[in-house]
Formats: sequence, structure tokens, C-alpha cells
Amino acid sequence: MNITIYHNPKCGTSRNTLAMIRHAGFEPVIIEYLKNPPTHAQLVRLIADTGLSVREVMRSKETIFNELGLNDVGLSDEQLIDAMMAHPILINRPIVVSELGTKLCRPSELVLDVLPPFAQGGTFTKEDGEVVPLK
Repeated sequence: MNITIYHNPKCGTSRNTLAMIRHAGFEPVIIEYLKNPPTHAQLVRLIADTGLSVREVMRSKETIFNELGLNDVGLSDEQLIDAMMAHPILINRPIVVSELGTKLCRPSELVLDVLPPFAQGGTFTKEDGEVVPLK
């Protein structure tokens, strides 16, 4: 199975998601999106494939979010996407793409929705000690 993760190694949720994918027996393509951001077309496609709104895929906790006034509900999706293209830190992470779908994996156990059940089983322990039962 082909799996791609849009990953930020400084993010605990992203690290846990990557570890769960590996725990399930897969080695994904890892895209450190801060170093290699998606193209405009790729970002639009990723957002559409998650089934979430553009706002739901933005990291509103970043300082730049408020500095740019991105909480303005009058901004169009295109304006928000332009901001994410200019400042990739605004793209929420991790986003995982597999043959079973595309998912923003917050919390990290949402990755289980795009991994095959046969690859799962047992438990996984996150960095903070939380134990996640695997399907």
C-alpha cells in the first residue's frame, strides 16, 4: 500500500502518526511540507480529499494566523489557500494519503481510518504515554 504523510518532525502529533503507520508495517513517503510545500493544485486537492473546509485545515494557533488577520470570516477560500502557500506553517498536520483516503490526523489515531485493518492490532503507545488500541 502506498502511503504519504505531510509531516512536521517538530510536531508530536505528526511524529505519533508516523510511528503508528510504521507500527502497522508500512514505510510511507514522508514529505516535510515546511521544506517542500505542496503546490497550489496539490494543496487544493489535499483539502478537497480530506472532506474538510479550508479553514479546518488551517493552523489557527500559529502567530502568523492572527498577524495576517486570517480569522476574518469574509476571506475567501482562495485567500486562505494563498496564505497557506506563502506560509506553509499554516497547513495543519499531519495529512496522510493512502489508497483508503486522505485524512488530517488530529488526533494521531485518526490515521487508523486510512490504514487497512489487517495491518492493525494490539496497542500503540504515544510519546506522552497514552495507549491507543489498534483495530
